[in-house]
Amino acid sequence: MVARQIGRKPRGMLRVETRCAYGYPAVVSVAPLAGPAAAPFPTLFWLTCPALVEDVSRVESTGAISTLEAEARSDPALAAAIAADHRRYAEERFSLLDAAGRTAADARGLTPVLRDSGVGGSRDREHLKCLHAHYAFHRARGGAIGEILDRRHGPRECTPDRVRCAEPPQTRRSP
Repeated sequence: MVARQIGRKPRGMLRVETRCAYGYPAVVSVAPLAGPAAAPFPTLFWLTCPALVEDVSRVESTGAISTLEAEARSDPALAAAIAADHRRYAEERFSLLDAAGRTAADARGLTPVLRDSGVGGSRDREHLKCLHAHYAFHRARGGAIGEILDRRHGPRECTPDRVRCAEPPQTRRSP
């Protein structure tokens, strides 16, 4: 199902973290080092629900990232909550590396990135990198930016009359 949702086989998927109201995956977690080359994966939590991805994209296209960044600069409590989210995210991501993964990360100089990067792989705490990553983190673990998105924009899952993941996959017809 996740492959259908994202349009390809997922690399390094660990598990489904949350499901939508209809039982389909909404957020999955991904190994810190994924794929045959054990490359760093840019995010620990991945929003896979097509309806939520579209809704968050719509919100992001309105300039919400700039608005939220400005609010964080002027609201110390919000800035602290976002910083705490980045710390929790980085700690969980790094904790998923086993001894072999830590050794491989050390050998490739990736330890600082895997240990210190926050939501969506962000190392810059002044800017929000991707609302999809923040929303996936929120759905999986709870987070400040996702909570704001829920409150202000209410990203929506499918409606009962159109559950997109229940629809048969699109097939191409030959001319």
